Amino acid sequence: MQAVVVFKGGFVSLRGVELAEIPEETARVARAVFPRGCLAMRMCDVLGPVFADADFAELFAVRGRPAVSPARLALVSVLQFAEGLTDRQAAHAVRSRLDWKYALSLESTDTGFDFSVLSEFRARLAEADAGRAVFDAVLRAAGEAGLVKPGGRRRTDATRVLAPTRDLNRLEFVVETLRTALDQVAEVAGDWLVTVAAPEWFDRYSARPEDSRFPSRWAARVEHGDQCGADGMTLLEAACSTQAPPGLWNLPAVELLRRTWVQQFQHVEGVVLWRHPKDAPPGLIRLRTPHEPEARTGAKRDLAWSGYKVHLGETCEPDAPHLITHIHTTPAPVNDNAVLEDVHTALAERELLPDEHLVDAGYIDAEQIHHARRDHDIDLVGPVGQNTNREQMTDHFFDNTHFAVDWNRRQAVRPGGHTSVQWRDAHGNRGTPVTRVRFARRHCGPCELRTSCTNARTGRNLTLRPRAEHDILQQARVEQDTDHWRRRYGHRAGVEGAISQGVQAFGLRRSRYRGLAKTRLQHHLTGAAINLARLDAWHTGRPLARTRVSPFAALCPAG
Repeated sequence: MQAVVVFKGGFVSLRGVELAEIPEETARVARAVFPRGCLAMRMCDVLGPVFADADFAELFAVRGRPAVSPARLALVSVLQFAEGLTDRQAAHAVRSRLDWKYALSLESTDTGFDFSVLSEFRARLAEADAGRAVFDAVLRAAGEAGLVKPGGRRRTDATRVLAPTRDLNRLEFVVETLRTALDQVAEVAGDWLVTVAAPEWFDRYSARPEDSRFPSRWAARVEHGDQCGADGMTLLEAACSTQAPPGLWNLPAVELLRRTWVQQFQHVEGVVLWRHPKDAPPGLIRLRTPHEPEARTGAKRDLAWSGYKVHLGETCEPDAPHLITHIHTTPAPVNDNAVLEDVHTALAERELLPDEHLVDAGYIDAEQIHHARRDHDIDLVGPVGQNTNREQMTDHFFDNTHFAVDWNRRQAVRPGGHTSVQWRDAHGNRGTPVTRVRFARRHCGPCELRTSCTNARTGRNLTLRPRAEHDILQQARVEQDTDHWRRRYGHRAGVEGAISQGVQAFGLRRSRYRGLAKTRLQHHLTGAAINLARLDAWHTGRPLARTRVSPFAALCPAG
């Protein structure tokens, strides 16, 4: 029942397998063993053939050996993530489980395939960034069944994803990076490395950092780091010299060593010294471990982690299953509001744009609200930032809302009645366009309202967003203090349940693989598995889990 590779005019084509054609004997035995059905069988009956070989034709070379049907491999991968199986366990399930054979349209006597085929298939998906095709296929099948539609409400939130490698402190990081480079160079040019390495290097870098005892005093640790920096610089200079073996400079570990040393060390009067922590590069490009070069450090309030961040968007209509409609994976330091446009664009490509998108404060500001309305006709709902100026937060101080702004005449009028004397276009700290408005010192000085307006010796200054964003911000700050807005926004809270399900039932919190591409693939397969589980719950009438209340909290009197 495997797909056959057919040569036609020098090209290889996969002879498609029709997954809807379930062998009669397999169907008879499976229904006898599972009279009430199970997830794999019910989803096959409800959704029909979710995947087709043609969807993955671009993943395979023009010439190659016979391959297992990629449609089957895609379905096996989703079922594997739905049940949390390893590759060996998933391959064994294909050989031994009737419900999987039913879903895969296999004969009951089919012996399946070797487990290594699954990792090879994932490698092809990751290399082509085709994990989204698997996720989209499940979502498209749900749409054809009338279970997900454009419009309505969506809600989005993000959670951290831990890299598969352990966290290293700064000293451990530089020592391990140099040790890894030495090991790789030793494999390809050991005889040359012996002539370069100082005798004490074997004591410093033969063992992993966790097996070493670093100095406890800070000054001694800095000295150890400086010594490591000097040793690494010696290796880099030798590797790029004319006496070095060809190709040594292009080794991945040597390139990573060079990038790390640029970030961590500097030359000061001919001496290699550790950079001050404040002189370190921003988190988006700062390396954290030689074993996961794409992992970055993210922070949220008092929590910090090394790895990635995943954004989940789901439907939240009461008369339909709550399905994941979009998954977006980024490095850990990427701000939430930076991904919102990508999320909306992806939803537009699937024709699943919502009418109303519920997000938390990390995703939203006046600019995002304006762009969502202008570009996608989406009403972005979330708490906009309040005034953070300590003085302007008091009731007796005049914030921007107390000034009458005439955009056509390019002037503003303050509460005392005086008109601004300067109006100029500028850019804010983030490079976004703003308008700077200034009032004359001669008007502010003698004004009786001065104490409620400004403490500056010069006149009052205003910084205004572009007109559309200014109006949106003022309106949003008023609306979010109403009960109607709170009830409307209350639907967003359910997305925490989606994240909890992903973390506890599907291992969403930790990456199984190394690298952003493979982590993104993991999340797309996880999203497809979550959707299968939710579709099965909807089909069987299993209600959503209720919010858990501890026995002690249940004793709290009402009100």
